[in-house]
Amino acid sequence: MGRGRQKAKATKQARDIKYYSPNTDYTALQRELKSSEVRAPSRFSSEPVEPDYSAYVDKYADDLEDDDDGVGTRRIG
Repeated sequence: MGRGRQKAKATKQARDIKYYSPNTDYTALQRELKSSEVRAPSRFSSEPVEPDYSAYVDKYADDLEDDDDGVGTRRIG
């Protein structure tokens, strides 16, 4: 008989939680959303800037082309 009482209590609690609707303070929500819009761009300004590697492209371009030639003739196994 203990299990039936436990299940009934759990069902009652679940129903109470499901249909519980607290009063919503829409002005507080609006203030919170407004303040997050102002702070959002500053979050990205603290990220490091990626360095410019364009100066190295021409310097090492020949090495990359030579490596590609040997790929088709390589044996496996």
